[in-house]
Amino acid sequence: MTAEDTAATAEDTTMKRIEGAIALQHAGDTDAARQRCTAIWAEITPDGDPFHRCVLAHYLADLQEDPQEELVWDVRALEAASSVTDDRAKQHHTSLAIRGFYPSLHLNLAADHHKLGDHDRARDHLSQARQYLDALRDDDYGRGIRSAIQRLAGRLDGADGGA
Repeated sequence: MTAEDTAATAEDTTMKRIEGAIALQHAGDTDAARQRCTAIWAEITPDGDPFHRCVLAHYLADLQEDPQEELVWDVRALEAASSVTDDRAKQHHTSLAIRGFYPSLHLNLAADHHKLGDHDRARDHLSQARQYLDALRDDDYGRGIRSAIQRLAGRLDGADGGA
């Protein structure tokens, strides 16, 4: 991380708060994470920074117990991403490009639709996720997303006999 990256992150108190809430989730305190993320969401929407909205909605989706609510948050994340510029993403970290968010965003939507039994929409989002795979690096994150897409595709094929 360069000094510029550190300065951009240090100045973004909202992202620091989001990261703190997600640390709670990783520590196993899902309820506290959900409460903090929900409070931050109330402060930043609907006219807040699209980067914040995208990241926060993406994480809030993962904190939902109801698959329909998870879908609502994942849709919000995707909608916010459409307003994020590469310049804004790079303010958080110089390695980021918004195109690199789309494989994960569409994968999550595909998983939501799969949970809800809408296999056609799940396949549509998997197809969209694949369209952006070139934006991912060949690192642990990129390999993880590619692997998750393959696993979900396999479950979808098994769900209806491969149709």
